[in-house]
Amino acid sequence: MFKAILNGPSLLVDPLASIAELIDEGIFKITSSGISLVAADRAMVAVADFHLSKNAFESFEIDSDQSIGLNITNLLSVLKRASGKDVLEFDLVGNRLTIKMKNGGTRRFVVPLIDLTQDEIPQIEQLEFSTKAELDPGTLQSGIEDAEIVSDSVLFHTSPNKFVMRSEGDSSSAELELETGNSHLLSLETDSETKSRYPLDYLKKMVKAAKIADSVMIQFGQDYPMKISFKAGDKASLQFVLAPRVSED
Repeated sequence: MFKAILNGPSLLVDPLASIAELIDEGIFKITSSGISLVAADRAMVAVADFHLSKNAFESFEIDSDQSIGLNITNLLSVLKRASGKDVLEFDLVGNRLTIKMKNGGTRRFVVPLIDLTQDEIPQIEQLEFSTKAELDPGTLQSGIEDAEIVSDSVLFHTSPNKFVMRSEGDSSSAELELETGNSHLLSLETDSETKSRYPLDYLKKMVKAAKIADSVMIQFGQDYPMKISFKAGDKASLQFVLAPRVSED
């Protein structure tokens, strides 16, 4: 049994909208601490790690831990029918998840569960990063959009006092440079010069989750996976880990 009430859908809809761009189904775990999802895309290029804390809910009741398979695209289609003022009620009984949307009247949707086996997922918790940068989300999004004009990948380059995103095409280039002390670069931690290149089609989809956060944390290493983290206080968090492209520099 699982019952919960969520005031306002954005903390669930916005992260799932970003995840659904990459992953179409997954196993959601419901425990006394909240709801979580860890899943990889079919190409095993990216991993999403989402947690919606119990603290985000007005009420949260569970009698035992649950693992349920859901089509993320279908779930998102239902959740997008909610307005920002709707109260969402979740009720899990047997193999059906009922979602009620209340705002004056009541609308009711039934979302079927699907049988899924947990695919092998890269052990992202074992990754160790040499560089950490915290940015204003809008700045990162602009840098990605600029880079997309000229190429399908972007090079992240950091030194102890500088953060750079650079993309180069056959005859054009785009670059974002931020030095420590700049209001758009909230923090930068790196011991040495670090470079790594990543695919823009993935990054563009991931940064859509920036709606839930006031800042975004980027961690990476030399020709190493990148972790992008969005956090909404103690209520929700979403992390993506993205495999690098072999550096062309």
